[in-house]
Amino acid sequence: MKTDPETSPSARDYRPCNNEAHKHGAVGQPISRLDGPLKVQGKAPFAADVSLSGLLFGSLLYSTIARGSIATIDTIEAERAPGVVLVMTYKNAPRMHPPRPTMSAPKAAAPSELPIMQNPTIHWNGEAVAVVLAETQEQADHAKSLIHINYNELPAVTSFDAAKANSRTPAMVIGQPPVVEIGDAEAALKEAPYKVDQIYRTPRHNHNAIELHAATASWVGDNLTIHDATQKVTHSAWTLAQVFGIEERQVRVISPYVGGGFGGKGLWYHQVLAAAAARLAGRPVRIVLSREGVFRIVGGRTVTEQRVALGANADGHLMALIHTGVSAMTAHNNMAEPFTHSTRHLYAAKAFKIVQEVADMNMIANAFMRAPGESVGTFAVESAIDELAETMQLDPIDLRERMEPTKDPTSGLKFSSRHLVEAYRRGAERFGWQRRLSRPRARQEGDWLVGLGVATATYPYIRMPGGAARIKIYSDGRAVAQMASQEMGMGTATVQAQHISQRLGLPIEMVTFEYGDSSLPDGTIAGGSSQTVSIARAIMAACDVLASDLLKIAGNDTPLAGLTADEVEFQNGGLSKKGQPEIFESFVSILRRAGRDVLASEAAAPPPLEMKEYSMHSWGAHFCEARVNTLTGEIRIPRILGSYDCGRILNPKTATSQFKGGIIMGLGLALTEETLFDERSGRIMNRSLAEYHVPVHLDVPDIDVIWTDIPDPCSPLGARGIGEIGITGVGAAVANAIYNATGKRVHDLPITLDKLLD
Repeated sequence: MKTDPETSPSARDYRPCNNEAHKHGAVGQPISRLDGPLKVQGKAPFAADVSLSGLLFGSLLYSTIARGSIATIDTIEAERAPGVVLVMTYKNAPRMHPPRPTMSAPKAAAPSELPIMQNPTIHWNGEAVAVVLAETQEQADHAKSLIHINYNELPAVTSFDAAKANSRTPAMVIGQPPVVEIGDAEAALKEAPYKVDQIYRTPRHNHNAIELHAATASWVGDNLTIHDATQKVTHSAWTLAQVFGIEERQVRVISPYVGGGFGGKGLWYHQVLAAAAARLAGRPVRIVLSREGVFRIVGGRTVTEQRVALGANADGHLMALIHTGVSAMTAHNNMAEPFTHSTRHLYAAKAFKIVQEVADMNMIANAFMRAPGESVGTFAVESAIDELAETMQLDPIDLRERMEPTKDPTSGLKFSSRHLVEAYRRGAERFGWQRRLSRPRARQEGDWLVGLGVATATYPYIRMPGGAARIKIYSDGRAVAQMASQEMGMGTATVQAQHISQRLGLPIEMVTFEYGDSSLPDGTIAGGSSQTVSIARAIMAACDVLASDLLKIAGNDTPLAGLTADEVEFQNGGLSKKGQPEIFESFVSILRRAGRDVLASEAAAPPPLEMKEYSMHSWGAHFCEARVNTLTGEIRIPRILGSYDCGRILNPKTATSQFKGGIIMGLGLALTEETLFDERSGRIMNRSLAEYHVPVHLDVPDIDVIWTDIPDPCSPLGARGIGEIGITGVGAAVANAIYNATGKRVHDLPITLDKLLD
């Protein structure tokens, strides 16, 4: 029997505490990031900043073929070069087990199941084939150029069109079935009086976080320590233990600061090779990937080809929703770009046909990249919705409101909270949508055509299982929470400090959140827009245990004597009886009377059962103004607005930053970003920021963000994820605005000026 999220006991557990003390640190306040001062002063130690005695610098050499094997490799000249200590290849690398790829085991963090430098086999153009260790980075980089390799090249699948001819249906697509069919959608499409049926294409995208991927590895006996730039502290430690055949407790991954991740800061070759080379050399090793190196061995978003077909009746209700297509991937990982996932939950329709296939290619393994699937899937679906609105001569927002579902369209589950129509209403009013001219190419200012576009943003609510938290209370009243989680600049540590401050009734200055170290209680990954609620639920569980532990050591010489944990609540840095705040004792008093300097309480978060009982998602609407030059085809985006329904906003300042960052990344997806892949050789050609174009300051328009701030009754603190929704729907909003300006519909990203010229 389903329970009502407004009244169920579990929902009450998830709601924010009501303690209003110390408002300056309370949840919902725009607190500046606590790590900000260290970062702007250059005092925050990143993975490449760690200083170790005897440190060696590593440089990687990459293969130049897409498939085959090493016939000969000559390292003699490199070994004799100045400063060189070691050259490691498959011939002398330590024996290592293949890593278990992400989603194949609870803690797996690697992108693929390939053995790393264990044999002469080559799997993609760019695979690391040698590591040079030297006393300086410059010496290692120079010596790398002295290695001579001959290959036995084998036929490789490096053409997406060729790979599509042998596409297959995978068993699962990131935990979801690849096929969902309800009714006969093809038949319904034929009968529909209004329809669109189009193919949309999106290119490869590569990760380009400001901080380059880096790892500093050292061994003491059989104990490995890696200072890493990772989004997966606990998971990386577990996977490295598997690779080297040691216990997880023998691996410590330290990653207190990460300079951008977006899904790419996982476990790649460089961490494993740094650890292997350090073991072989008997000295600490640092490997920092060059920008080219990131392109060569760090996977990104893969190419997709999508069909979206919509059939509607005269009332604007969907009779058929079809979303099918194929994405490229490799045979040695299971990361299919899940571009159909969001389509399952967006709009009501009588019949659905959702089918996703994969085409295997000889290339680097795919990886998570901000809103994997949803970012490119919403481009296709939301462009098609705009085309249907044009066909029916309806306002695009009006059409979406007509298709609004009362429950999840494909699962049948009740939405935990959905206020998408409200987000559209608020966004339209703020943006001035009423000034949009429905006829394309109707507004011109000088040489510039002007248009407005809109699209839905969405990303699922995810709370990762398995996380645990420890809370320490000290006799001076301080509180320290510990969890092996990550801070990549999104404000995790700040928001959790606010949460703990409010929950315990302490000033935020008395609260510390420690993270980024696998020796702490197991943390969940920083991914899937899941970290905030996952950490929060673990902290809530630890606080429950803390209340019990405090009552135990308080004994009978306390105003709280005889009370159980269910009968007390945290207040003003202590415990009080529920409903009777005058029956109270502070943490300081309890610990000092018990003769304790510190009390530590630890607990794991309960399983995320809410995800099975409800359909849970963040929602939003993106509004975009586009200007296109009639002479050159140049595109300018002067303003864009995001209106979001993401549950309770825990920190408006950090949330605004996350939303805006997602929108900027969405502008790159729409207009500039494209990995150029040479299908003759399988080599990425534009492997630098000079040739791979991301938005820069002059490309970024005036960005406005607003939100409903309506708590989700089924999630911890009433919050849902915000890290990835900002990129979803932006591609379509830009494309729809460009169509409104020019009358030209672009189905292939990125939208470059050559696609708009007459």
